[in-house]
Amino acid sequence: MQKLAEICIRRPVFAAMLILSLVVVGLAGYFRLGVDRFPSVDLPTVTIRTALPGASPEEVETEISQRIEEAVNTVDGIDQLRSVSGPGISLVLVTFKLNRDIETATQDVRDRINAVLRDLPVDALPPVVQKFDNDSTPVLSIALSADRPLRELTELADKIVKIRLERAGGVGEVRIIGGLNRAINVWVEPERLAAYRIPITQVRQAIQRQNADIPGGNVDAGKREMTLRTLGRYTDPRDFENLTVALLNGRPIYVHDIGYVEDGTKEPRSLARLNGTPTVTLDIRRQSGANTVEVINNVKQELERVAGQLPGMSGWKSSAISHGISKRRCTRFRPTWCWAVCWPVWPCCSLCVRGARPSSPASPFRLR
Repeated sequence: MQKLAEICIRRPVFAAMLILSLVVVGLAGYFRLGVDRFPSVDLPTVTIRTALPGASPEEVETEISQRIEEAVNTVDGIDQLRSVSGPGISLVLVTFKLNRDIETATQDVRDRINAVLRDLPVDALPPVVQKFDNDSTPVLSIALSADRPLRELTELADKIVKIRLERAGGVGEVRIIGGLNRAINVWVEPERLAAYRIPITQVRQAIQRQNADIPGGNVDAGKREMTLRTLGRYTDPRDFENLTVALLNGRPIYVHDIGYVEDGTKEPRSLARLNGTPTVTLDIRRQSGANTVEVINNVKQELERVAGQLPGMSGWKSSAISHGISKRRCTRFRPTWCWAVCWPVWPCCSLCVRGARPSSPASPFRLR
């Protein structure tokens, strides 16, 4: 410290440049400092999601949840193990101790699940094992509004808005909530099925078998080889009415004999409202490790570009956190900037003052 004070007194230009270099480095680091709402941490939690369509909560608990819990309970380092069983769905939450490596723990859970797969019901879908990730929560929600039917609004959100937003920097996934997707519905009357003695499963199998594109093999044409396909999918919904379901005494039974076909929508599994009106909402999820504020700003810039491709849209309403973070950052800019300037200056000045003292009128300072 004494040597540094001596150098600063003998070479004031060097002391000034030293202080200015610290100030410049501090300012450069401040403006490049990333801003996010949460630190990047990996919580030691693993989720196991298994679906059994059509099963009751009691059946899901006994056939899936309990068997998965018994298998996963042998993994080392578990702090808490609990499950939630609902209609057709089983969710097992495994919380490990903080000193347990989450990657190794997730792999151990997958190994235990693979060993118990043969004990699960045949109709059960394969379990999905995932570790808890902070990046999976939406960072931005966008609600589309227009004087249009909800089905048409869903088409615009799926075919235009979603595709454009997925191209924005840092966007990992765009999920549509509250939409009505198009579907060709075949409505069957039970009385007619009973009259023809046709089970409903036979109707489903007939539609799946006849409405499909089947590979036709390869054909050699000299120096070329061509791949053949049998195009069997219907392009017009009215063609489903002439689909053959079964043969009764040599007479074909068509779909229009047992019901009718409707160009409608799928059964809604989610609902979104804007000011009390049903609407379509897009939840934006960021990529792993991407900065939240930058992702939101990129999405808003992409929204301005896509506005011209949405005719008749009355607008959209977004809910994000970037505005609050940016505002708090601006309000704290001045005191932080003052500290960045004064902090490197104060120690050097203190060293200079402590390293010198008055000696005589001709020599105001004398080195120790």
